[in-house]
Amino acid sequence: MPNIDHDTALEAQIDQWRDYLSRRQAIHPVDVAELEDHMREQIGGLIAAGLDTDEAFLVAVKRMGDLDTLSREFAREHSERLWKQLVVMGPDDKGSKSAVLTDALVAFSLAVAAAVFIKLPALLGISMDSEFGFYARNLSLFVLPLLTGYFVWKRRLSSSTVRWLAGAFVVAAVVVNAFPFASEGSTLVLAALHLPIALWLVVGVAYAGGRWREVDGRMDFIRFSGELFIYYVLIALGGGLLMGFTAMIFQAIGVGVDTLLGSWVLPCGAAGAVLVASWLVEAKQSVIENMAPVLTRLFTPLFTVALLMFLGTVLWTGRGVNVDREVLIAFDLLLAVVLGLLLYSVSARDRLAPPGFFDVLQVVLVVSALAANGIALWAIAARISEFGFSPNRVAALGENVILLVNLAWSGVLYVRFLMRRGTFAAIEKWQTDYVPVYAVWAAIVVVAFPPLFGFI
Repeated sequence: MPNIDHDTALEAQIDQWRDYLSRRQAIHPVDVAELEDHMREQIGGLIAAGLDTDEAFLVAVKRMGDLDTLSREFAREHSERLWKQLVVMGPDDKGSKSAVLTDALVAFSLAVAAAVFIKLPALLGISMDSEFGFYARNLSLFVLPLLTGYFVWKRRLSSSTVRWLAGAFVVAAVVVNAFPFASEGSTLVLAALHLPIALWLVVGVAYAGGRWREVDGRMDFIRFSGELFIYYVLIALGGGLLMGFTAMIFQAIGVGVDTLLGSWVLPCGAAGAVLVASWLVEAKQSVIENMAPVLTRLFTPLFTVALLMFLGTVLWTGRGVNVDREVLIAFDLLLAVVLGLLLYSVSARDRLAPPGFFDVLQVVLVVSALAANGIALWAIAARISEFGFSPNRVAALGENVILLVNLAWSGVLYVRFLMRRGTFAAIEKWQTDYVPVYAVWAAIVVVAFPPLFGFI
């Protein structure tokens, strides 16, 4: 005789899971029905094999999560369910309020530590105003080791992995502080800009928690990076508004607080906000995952139009690209933003959905970025042939070549996907496999460029 209570509980679980899918904008009702049928088939087979209803539902959800991320996201959102605790969380973490509180306390304690670390040199007599080189070299080292430690604690990484991660930070600290950089020289600026990129890969390994070798693990880190950027910008905007109002109201009574805000609140807040934003991303994933795809779909056409207008202006005027350092940095940042839009579009897209208009728009964006990148490469090569090699020109050349390779093959894979001769999974794999290339090049700029160019 069937157990009516168990059947009722199972139907309630399936109803909750189906309602969650129905709220997803990218999922049509027909798709929900198809996924539910697939889920019920798996549950029925598992029950026939001897599992009880809770166990069958648990295994079915996990298998569905292997096919796509929907069930896993659903599990994260509903923390009270037994199967969520088993699928998403560790065996010792029951999703209790105390665990959530502990997570928040750890994150905020590390944020305070980051604020202390960034001001500790000033307390020891190393001023930000007079020791630009020291802060430029070490800025990322004040924060990223703590962020890595946060994920080491959350993911319960093995001691061997922790030693490897710690060793990477120690080597980075020794290298950038042992080099005799010229004061405000090109190699110092390049090292300061590229060190966070190289160390971000270390953070990614900690974040993935043993899944770095998997496409999904690296894609999760890409999503985290985009979400962290959004939260950090929001915190920065709020913090800037708070500082502005604070300065205004104190000025109204004749008390100046500009020095306090500029020397203490701003650097401490900027450092601590990295940890706070990371904690918010971890705690509020279901909210930001709805925000980021909307922003991606908003800015992708805008950047596409901007690049097309730029290319049209270049053709109309016949003017080349100025290759001064500031222009090169701005141009590379523009291409990096385009790459970021591409990466996050890939990370937010349902890999099983058929090609659509937005995929065509992505191809237009990639082709436009490739053309702009080609113009920049031509200008850099012409400058090198005329004036010789310099740290900035070589760094810009390498970064543009790396971007060119990434965008070019992404365009090929996207066209194949649009023509239904390839899968979207191939695009995901290419993007996640290519991420370490940027970190490796950044490490080369930090370690090899200073001695190669005489630390100028």
